[in-house]
Amino acid sequence: MRIRYLLLNAFGTGGTIRTVFNQANTLVERGNDIEIVSVVRHRDTPVFPLDDRVRLTTIIDERGTDTGATQAEPASGLVSRYRSWDTTRLKAKPGAVVPAGEFGAEYFTRYVEREVIRYLKGVHDGILVSTRPALNILVARYADPGLVRVAQEHMNLGTHRKDVQQAIARYYPRFDAVAVLTHRDRADYEKLLPRTRVVRIPNAVHSLDQVPSDHSNKIALAAGRLIPQKGFDMLIPAYKQVAERHPDWQLRIFGTGKKKAELRALIEEHHLYNHVFLMGHTDQMDDELAKASFYILSSRFEGLPMVVIEAMTHALPVVSFDCPTGPADVITDGKDGILVPPKDTDALAEAICTLMADRTLRADMGAAALETSRGYAPSVVHPMWEELYGELTAARGGTRQPAS
Repeated sequence: MRIRYLLLNAFGTGGTIRTVFNQANTLVERGNDIEIVSVVRHRDTPVFPLDDRVRLTTIIDERGTDTGATQAEPASGLVSRYRSWDTTRLKAKPGAVVPAGEFGAEYFTRYVEREVIRYLKGVHDGILVSTRPALNILVARYADPGLVRVAQEHMNLGTHRKDVQQAIARYYPRFDAVAVLTHRDRADYEKLLPRTRVVRIPNAVHSLDQVPSDHSNKIALAAGRLIPQKGFDMLIPAYKQVAERHPDWQLRIFGTGKKKAELRALIEEHHLYNHVFLMGHTDQMDDELAKASFYILSSRFEGLPMVVIEAMTHALPVVSFDCPTGPADVITDGKDGILVPPKDTDALAEAICTLMADRTLRADMGAAALETSRGYAPSVVHPMWEELYGELTAARGGTRQPAS
């Protein structure tokens, strides 16, 4: 099968990117023709490993070279000057198609929308998989209806703003299937889209072959972009209670983002500079997880928190807010982790202290967490995608072949 994945930025570090790369690597290994299409490109090489057989192409190259699809224009002349002026004008205008409430709407200027639409109008064969509401809406409206079209949703329906939910209700029925991550989200989407095929396929971890924690290091770990969604502004004040009872433990928070200065100020405000550390980005997350004794998820909302499952592959128990959606789909409270009510920072602090105080409990929960993670192995999850794509292709009577 010929399968294209459409990402906003295949050269970034988000969980959706890593998940798509994992899918692509497995499916190309199984003999499929796989291409990842990045709307924008700002660096030479992707962050995550990608099989050499997977083609990686770009719609808008922002590296300042003439290698991008949108920059192969004459360097001089009246037409070139007009195009340059028109591009500058469109880059300054907000998008006309993507709802303003989409979390990445700021990236979808009128220029970006135009270039994505141009790309979509040129694709006429295979399966097209889009990976966020903005791209899903563009694909639903402008991609060739003769394609097999699949929308991936990596965030739960309830977190989308009203204008995005209205666009989902209007345009997602044009897809052959909408894929979501959790059972709860599947029920929500089926209610909103009663005549659309909605499937639940969880994300897969990149590997189960990991070094397990021995739960001896006095390190708790959290990770994610430093943005409000991840709730580090709740975790840091909660940790003040923890530090008073367990001053010899460290909380290490990995990630980068626009809230770094505010989070650092919170650490200073609560006098946690010897206890909480903003570690920045790491390319060695597996090594860092193996050093830790448990993982903390403080998010306000999630889709399916992959870093939680990856932590479990290192035999780490998880303390988490029971936020919508995902944590309760993965964690069995009291068995492989501890779930506390959303935004209840006192309960979060108490759960963290419970694990810090009992290494045997950490080890027992960690062993259960490792067993839980086996259900998210690539060998378990990725064949679900291949089966779905095969069913959708067969329902269409096969997909079109490339034009000669």
